[in-house]
Amino acid sequence: MPKVVPKFGEQEFVQFVGLTELPAAAQQTVKDIATLGFEKLQRDLKTISTMVVHIKTKEKDGNRQKYSLHVRLNAHTHVFESCKSHDWDLTRAVHKAIDDLHHQINHKFHTDTTRKIRA
Repeated sequence: MPKVVPKFGEQEFVQFVGLTELPAAAQQTVKDIATLGFEKLQRDLKTISTMVVHIKTKEKDGNRQKYSLHVRLNAHTHVFESCKSHDWDLTRAVHKAIDDLHHQINHKFHTDTTRKIRA
């Protein structure tokens, strides 16, 4: 779903892969959490162009499914990818992936420091 930036006329996208295999309620929760996470990540890194959320379901034999999320964040200068989120709960897996991307951005650019820059 495109988001138009009025100042520059560019579009920012959050793309979902494998979302149609989930029930309707789970689809909506994943969309809501991912778009809120996208907005939070934009506060740290201003040059984000696209975010791709790839959802995989595993172990469909029993009554529970395990979810695996791969989230790729494309900025103008770097590509950040989170593939460490596997969980039985879908919302927890989405939050883990967004938090991992947030940690990678903070580690790369040190956006969480509050120290003064010496001149």
